Amino acid sequence: MSLYCGIDLHSTNHLVVVIDETDRRLFEKRLPNDVSITVEALAPYRDELAGIAIESTFNWYWLVDGLEDAGFAPCLANPAAIKQYEGLKYTDDPYDAYFLAHLMRLGILPTGHIYPREQRGVRDLLRRRLSMVHMATGLLLAVQSQIWRSNGVNISNRQIRLASFELPLPKGPVREGAAAQWRLFQRTQDEIHRLEKLALKLYQGEENYQLLQTVKGIGVILGLTIGLETGSISRFGKAGNYASYCRCVRSERISNGKKKGENNRKAGNRYLSWAFSEAAHFAVRFEPKVQQFYERKRQKRNRIVAIRAVAHKLSRAVFHMLKHHEPFDVNRAFG
Repeated sequence: MSLYCGIDLHSTNHLVVVIDETDRRLFEKRLPNDVSITVEALAPYRDELAGIAIESTFNWYWLVDGLEDAGFAPCLANPAAIKQYEGLKYTDDPYDAYFLAHLMRLGILPTGHIYPREQRGVRDLLRRRLSMVHMATGLLLAVQSQIWRSNGVNISNRQIRLASFELPLPKGPVREGAAAQWRLFQRTQDEIHRLEKLALKLYQGEENYQLLQTVKGIGVILGLTIGLETGSISRFGKAGNYASYCRCVRSERISNGKKKGENNRKAGNRYLSWAFSEAAHFAVRFEPKVQQFYERKRQKRNRIVAIRAVAHKLSRAVFHMLKHHEPFDVNRAFG
């Protein structure tokens, strides 16, 4: 008889439920977040367990890795795709864990991708880099707006980025505040460059990022980001599936030619969405055919829609590039 396990994971503990083929609960217990305790609790059921369904939360790395090392077969349950009966009046952690195991037994459990741990570290390092890029941008804009507010002069970002830049503000609290932000900006830029060098040193084996650089607008770091966030392209059936994962498609419900509402706009990978938007901006600047496509879209709609249309085209092109190991062909993508 096969057994099925569901785990409702939280920040400090997790609830484990084991059921049989008749949905009878054989084990139910709340455990602290210690993988050795979890492995010990599941040891009596090891030979009969068909799988372990773990709710995909922000802190699943340690549990999935630990269970795999112990010889179990964990899978990530996608909570955004799991729909429970809307007539339920009461649910709790034991029920949620049981429901995961129940869906696994029925063979209808929506699962997520378990990213290989060998590449996960560099991918997360680049995510930290991206958060620092956003932080640095905020600091730079704050300094620029303070100068503009105080002097009525708009100084370009390029000037403020220079290490030799002198704040055109009189001595006083306003200057001290802007100077503190400028120093933080410079230090953040140094850390960003350090992380970029470290990422390239740690993961020079990524084959896809060199192929991605054949797209005008995708450089070394952006190519490495897209390659690592994508992972294995074989997990996407069609170009449309990949473009949807990159959040490059519209989330609309259309009926009788009219818009009736929107679906989940946040389904997918927000890092790939940012990466393809960045690539679209650069491609418009450096690739004439892309610029022509962008201008046609911009005249019909607006700049934002036009850039997202370019990002959509690029995401579909990248899918075919990675699937067939071919360099970018602008005529096929935008011809």
